Amino acid sequence: MAKVKSARSYDSSLRRAQASQTRLRILDSAERLFAKRGYAATTMEAIAAEAGVATDTVYASFGSKAGVLHRLLDVRVGGDEAPVPLLEREGPRSVRALPTPRRQVARFAADITERLERARPVDDIMCGAASVDPEIAALRGRMQQTRYENMKEFVSWLASRGSFRGGMSEEDAAAHVWTLASPEVHGLLRRERGWTRDRYAAWLAETISRTLL
Repeated sequence: MAKVKSARSYDSSLRRAQASQTRLRILDSAERLFAKRGYAATTMEAIAAEAGVATDTVYASFGSKAGVLHRLLDVRVGGDEAPVPLLEREGPRSVRALPTPRRQVARFAADITERLERARPVDDIMCGAASVDPEIAALRGRMQQTRYENMKEFVSWLASRGSFRGGMSEEDAAAHVWTLASPEVHGLLRRERGWTRDRYAAWLAETISRTLL
């Protein structure tokens, strides 16, 4: 009986791994097509063909084209498919544990840069899609609010170590970080000005420190 149970467990794990690989292949294919053709011109059938799966598989996995884009951004921000909230992931947890605000800011800048490198191209796609699709516009609005709430939490970690420059409130501090660490600013410096990833991360850490601390 033990051998049967072990075999079934192995088969189940293998199926889950294969399903995850299929979902990630669909997302990679969708990102390529969204970037090349635009969100509006990309169909679910085209995504399926690019990924080498049936169209029904794409619908079963993500529900709709908006669902594909939403999940694509989630995976790029998180770095994987694991259902772990962003603030409970290793990077943010390590930021929270550091003993001084300057070290927290430096670690935050490094972590958020890594996430923006993966996610900002998808956010660019979402911005374009939002101009023609009210569902995507509403989705991006909600995600911007979630990003702001996450920045407020980060700012509260800094505040627990000391006050901000000039008596700045946590609300204002969060607004500064939300702006400085935004996909839009990342795109301006990395894409338009041609900064390297390391230069951007160093600038972000220095600017947040000078502004808040």
